Amino acid sequence: MREFARRVVRRLGRLLLGDPFWRLHAAIAREYLRGRGIEVGALHNPVPIPRGVRVSYVDRMSKPDLLTHYPDLPARRLVEVDIIDDGERLTTVADASQDFVIVNHFLEHTQDPIGALGTFFRVLRPGGVLYLSLPDKRYTFDASRPVTPLAHLWADHEHGPARSRRAHYEEFVAAAEGLTDPAAIRDRADHYLRHDYSIHFHVWTQAEMVGLLLAVRDRYGFDFELVRKHGHEVIFVLRKHGAEEMGRSRIAA
Repeated sequence: MREFARRVVRRLGRLLLGDPFWRLHAAIAREYLRGRGIEVGALHNPVPIPRGVRVSYVDRMSKPDLLTHYPDLPARRLVEVDIIDDGERLTTVADASQDFVIVNHFLEHTQDPIGALGTFFRVLRPGGVLYLSLPDKRYTFDASRPVTPLAHLWADHEHGPARSRRAHYEEFVAAAEGLTDPAAIRDRADHYLRHDYSIHFHVWTQAEMVGLLLAVRDRYGFDFELVRKHGHEVIFVLRKHGAEEMGRSRIAA
């Protein structure tokens, strides 16, 4: 009950302050979210959920552990974690069990984005919705980093992301944190590796985001419902094919 009251207060405050993030995401959620689903990696900024819709929050750590791992996060705004799981794999979430999956500003933190997208569509019911948003690197601390090529994403998916993990950390440290000394870059990357620290492993502009989704659309069976650029982020609503469409796809294959 106390957590529910805190959510109400937060939402009222955002509404009264005219928070543009809150208004847009609340409007999209009202239009597309139905039934029961999950939000992965919400931390302190969950999507506003419409009345009558139920959401469970998924993260790789409990709330106390998240606060220890990320001491700069505002404790009072951090959601209560309902399901502790690897958001890329969701091994505790059954196939075709969710009406929606929300993954806002999460995919860039995954080490195998193509595999993660497959996971999200696996747990969605036919006709379910993936609510996805990504930061456009041009408007973030990743501005100086090169776009992650689609070929690199396929290689990470097919051969495993461990092969490029250190390189991602070193690139992040040099570009996003501004370190220039090679020894300092290696030491900082070592620190992140030891602590399994979550960074933006991959970065895109809007065009490359669309390219990635188009590249896996037939593989995972979905259609675009919404593409919306909003400040530094791009929002996608993707609907998993219904049972009839999935049946036709299997016959065609």
